[in-house]
Order: sequence, then C-alpha cells, then structure tokens
Amino acid sequence: MKVTDSSRTPRHAGEAHGQNVGQRLNWLRAGVLGANDGIVSTAGVVIGVAAATPNNVPAIATAGIAAVVAGAFSMAGGEYVSVSTQRDTEMALIAKEKWELETMPEEELAELAGLYRERGLSEDLAHQVAVELTAKDALAAHAEVELGIDHEELTSPWAAAAASFVAFAAGALIPLIMILLPFGAHRVWVAALAVVLGLFLTGWVSAVLGGASRGRAIARNVLMGSTTMAATYGIGLLFGVAVG
Repeated sequence: MKVTDSSRTPRHAGEAHGQNVGQRLNWLRAGVLGANDGIVSTAGVVIGVAAATPNNVPAIATAGIAAVVAGAFSMAGGEYVSVSTQRDTEMALIAKEKWELETMPEEELAELAGLYRERGLSEDLAHQVAVELTAKDALAAHAEVELGIDHEELTSPWAAAAASFVAFAAGALIPLIMILLPFGAHRVWVAALAVVLGLFLTGWVSAVLGGASRGRAIARNVLMGSTTMAATYGIGLLFGVAVG
C-alpha cells in the first residue's frame, strides 16, 4: 500500500503541534507554581518580621528584599540543575540511538515498524511508514516515537532558570510591596489580604491548566498560604515579645 505525503503529514504535524502545546502548558504551569512559591515564602518572611517589629520598616524591607533575592536565585538554580540533568539524559539517549542507527540499521528499522504496529497500523503500512521516515530522518523518527524527544528542540536549562527566577520574583513582589505601603498598624492585614487574593488567582490558573477542580485547588492554595502566614506571624509575635 502506498502512503502519500498528504496521508502522513497531517498526522505528524498534529503530533508536533500537540507536543508544542503541551510544552507551553508545562512552562506556564511551572511559572504559576513559581509565582505561588514566591508569594507564600516572601509573605511568611515579611509578615513574621512585621509581627516582631511592626514599626521597623527598614527591617521589614531588608528581610523582604533578601527573601525575594534568595528565593529567586534558589528557584533558578534548582530549575537549572533539574533541567540540565534532564537534558544530559536526553542527549545520552539520543547519542545511543544514533550509534544504534549507524551500527544496526536493519534492527532499528524493524524496531520502528514494530512501534508503529503497536500504535495500530497494519504490518505493511507500519513497515512502509518506518522506511519512509527512516529515509527522511531516521534519528528524528526514532527520537520522537521511541524516546518521546524532539532532538532538535531540547529544553534549555538557562531558559528554565530565567523563567523560574522571573516567576518567583513576580509573585514575591506582591507581599513585599503591600507590606511596605503606608498602612501603619494595618500593614500586616493588608499584605495578608493581597496574598490571599494572589493565591486565589494562582490556584484558579493552575486548576484550569491542569483540568482539576477549581474549588479544591483554590481552597488548598489559600489554606496552605494562610497557614504559613499565621505560623510566621505567631513566631514573629513571640520573638517580638521576647526581645521587647
């Protein structure tokens, strides 16, 4: 059976499009979670310091800025290490696949045809698809079907680190800015309200991206963030009383 270009192209274009959409959603979801971490961790620091020294704005600002910088670099460093490890693994798998294609091409062709049979193609059609894709770009075909990797578009550790840095810092600015506004004795409650609203938003967005229950995601997000703020506020009060 002859397989024309028009019968193959839409299928692979659709797969590539689906992979690209999935990658963008993963990046967006990671950005939302990074912003969420920035909101919660920085809120905990500034609210704790504000509870201990409510009128010491320089101390609150210093602690908040340090929390933003340290947290953003920590998130970026962690993401860089994680993605670098993933990229190294993918490159090793691609190198192994390239060696197999050079040393045992017939076995690799049979393997590729078998993978397409597992996807529902008939034996003849699977063999012809494997032959034509191998002739076009054998490494790309095996990387996509066998490994689930686009060997020409590996994730960049530096891009992942930069995205995590920006996402964390963006979220962290919410409690930092709000607690430094001139609300006097009410600064903690204003910052806490802003944090709850921010957590509501990140919980809603993460639920939409993940297809999960929005109510549960929002409640879980707000509850954990509120618990963090309450805990650090209580610790701040205890230390403030002890110091005083």
